[in-house]
Amino acid sequence: MKRLSAWLFLLLFPFMSDAETKPRLPNVIIIFMDDMGYGDVGVNGALQFNTPRIDRMAAEGIRFSNFVVAQAVCSASRTGLLTGCYPNRVGISGALRPTDSIGIAASESLIPEVLKERGYKTGMVGKWHLGHHRPFLPLQHGFDEYYGIPYSNDMWPIGYGGGTPKAGEPKSKMPFPPIIEGNEKVAEVLSMNDQALLTKKYTDRAESFIRRHARSPFFLYLAHSMPHVPIAASEAFSGKSKQGVYGDVLMELDWSVGRILDVLKELKLDEETLVIVTSDNGPWMNFGNHAGSSGGFREAKGTVFEGGHRVPMIARWKGRIPAGSICNELSSTLDLLPTIAAFTGARLPEQQIDGVNIEALFTRASGEGRKEFFYYYGRNELRAVRKADWKLMLPHRSQSYEEMKPGRDGFSGPTKQVNVPLALYDLRRDPGERYDVKDHYPEIVKELQELALKARRDLGDDLTEEKGTGRRPAGSIRKVI
Repeated sequence: MKRLSAWLFLLLFPFMSDAETKPRLPNVIIIFMDDMGYGDVGVNGALQFNTPRIDRMAAEGIRFSNFVVAQAVCSASRTGLLTGCYPNRVGISGALRPTDSIGIAASESLIPEVLKERGYKTGMVGKWHLGHHRPFLPLQHGFDEYYGIPYSNDMWPIGYGGGTPKAGEPKSKMPFPPIIEGNEKVAEVLSMNDQALLTKKYTDRAESFIRRHARSPFFLYLAHSMPHVPIAASEAFSGKSKQGVYGDVLMELDWSVGRILDVLKELKLDEETLVIVTSDNGPWMNFGNHAGSSGGFREAKGTVFEGGHRVPMIARWKGRIPAGSICNELSSTLDLLPTIAAFTGARLPEQQIDGVNIEALFTRASGEGRKEFFYYYGRNELRAVRKADWKLMLPHRSQSYEEMKPGRDGFSGPTKQVNVPLALYDLRRDPGERYDVKDHYPEIVKELQELALKARRDLGDDLTEEKGTGRRPAGSIRKVI
C-alpha cells in the first residue's frame, strides 16, 4: 500500500499547482496605534489598566525596547512606516489636514505594493492619513480593500472637550470625518457615540479580511484611530479600568489585538503569520488624563526627545521568533518594509529607501541594528542625530510640555515654545536626556555633526536652508487635476 502511494505521488507531482509544491509565504499583520506611549502597555509598566493580550504577545514573541518612529507626528510617521523612507524624503511632513492638497505620490512604493508582486492579498482598515483625495487613498497605493477614515479623528467641527468651536477657529471649518469603503464615502463620524464604535468596527473588518483570505498569503494593515483624542470606548469597555476613559480605550485596543490573535489560532495560521503591534508616536501629554505615558522618557508627541519618538514594539511569529525575546538594539519603523521584504522574498523598491533589514533582530534578538545612524526630523528640520547610544541634539525651536499644567477630560492644556540648545546625550546612561556631556566627548560631537551635514545634503534642512538632493515631491491634487 505504501509503495502504491509513493507511485501515485510521483505520477501526480508534475501536475501539482505551485501552491501545493511551494512553501506558503508568511502572512503579515501590522497593528498601528495612534498616540499610544511607550508606557501604555503592561510589559512597559502601564498602571491602572491591563493589556494582557499584548503582554502575552511579548511572552510568545519579542519586545523591542529601543524602537523609534520616523517622525513624531501622524502623517509623517505613517509615511515612514509604509515607504521605508524618512517622510521628508518623499515630500510628507507633519500632519496633513482636510484642507491640504497633497498626499503620497503615485511613484512611491508602499509595503502592499511590494508584497502584491509576491501574490499577496492586501487590506487596510482604519486611519490612513497619507492624503484624503482619491488619488492618494489606499486602493491607489497597493491595497485591495480599505475601510476607515482618511485622517485623524480630531479633525472635525467639534472642539476639544466637546461643544461647537468658535467661528474662525480651524476646527470650525473642518468637515465631519468620512468613513470610506474602497474609494467611496459610506458614512460619517458625527458624534462621540460614533467615535466610541470605531475600534470595534475596525476590528470586525480586520477579522473579516483575515477569514476571507486565510487560504492565500495576506498583508493586513490595521491602523487604529485611538488613543488619539477625542477618546471613547464602546459600552463593553466603558468604566472597566481604574484610569478612566483612557484606560478603557487601551483595554479595548488590547481586546482588539487579542481578537486578531484568536482568529489566527482558530484558522491555524499562528505559525504562518508575523504580527506586529506598535504606535505612530508618543503620547499627546497636554491632554492630561486623556493622554498616555511616555514611560519616563523626556517630552512627548511632536518633539525629537525620546518621549516623542520611542514607542512600544511587540512582534510575534510562532516558530520563527524565539518566545520571550527582548531586543535592545536601535531600530525603527523605517526598517519594517525591508525586513518584511526579506521575510517574504519580495523585491525592494527601485527608488532609494532609508530602512535597513533587521531580520536578525526579529529571529535572534541580536545582530546589527541601525549601526550607522538615525536622523530625528521635525517637519523638514533636522533636529537631532543618533548613532548607537549617542544622540546629538541640534539647536532648534520646539514645543515643550514640561512645567505646563495639563488639561483634563478632553480639554487640552497649554504647551510652550522653547529653544533647544546643542547637547550630547548618552542614552545608555541617561535615557531621560537630562545630562549634556558634549564637553566630555568632543570627538563624538564632531562625528555626529558630520552625519548631520550628510543628512542635510541628502534630505535637506529648513534650519540651514539646504534643499537636499535626495528629496522627492509629494503627490499634488492640483497636478493630478
